[in-house]
Amino acid sequence: MLNKGMSKAEVEEELRGKGDFVKVDYLNRYLKETPSIDMRKFAFLKMAEIYENKGTFIEAARSYENAATSSLTFVEKIEYHIKECQSYIKGNDFVRADQALKKAMVEANATQRNEIYIKVKEFYKRMAEIYERETKRNHAVRIYEKLLLMRISDVEKREIKDKLKFLYEKLGKIKEANKLG
Repeated sequence: MLNKGMSKAEVEEELRGKGDFVKVDYLNRYLKETPSIDMRKFAFLKMAEIYENKGTFIEAARSYENAATSSLTFVEKIEYHIKECQSYIKGNDFVRADQALKKAMVEANATQRNEIYIKVKEFYKRMAEIYERETKRNHAVRIYEKLLLMRISDVEKREIKDKLKFLYEKLGKIKEANKLG
């Protein structure tokens, strides 16, 4: 069992060889013992890693949000809010992804805001391409529709509309394809 006074190495050792859900249970119990801020962040990041490996991206996002809350530096807060946003995108929850993006923007300065926005926009594009390769066309369509609502260049907009038109035709959504021209 995990206890409050353990180091990261001791926690890692205790978790080694356990099943994922047992690890999560141990970490949740450990967090109830109110460890130090650094160890709380470590536990939340460990849980996020487990959830991501299991494909439960919404839970991973919540763990990243908690890690951001437990972080002291703005750089770490921004990093974990971006990971939270990306996990929500993977979980197809774009509303919460936008909320996580806003949290990252609040912590950032003007230069970092632009970098964060570009990073998230590129992540959306990568996920859409992955969904296209996996023939998850509806997921790809939702992401491309989301991208059209974002701040993108005219070239990117044309590219996305072409991809959307192709996907709409593949999905039998002729009306939507014709609206795009």
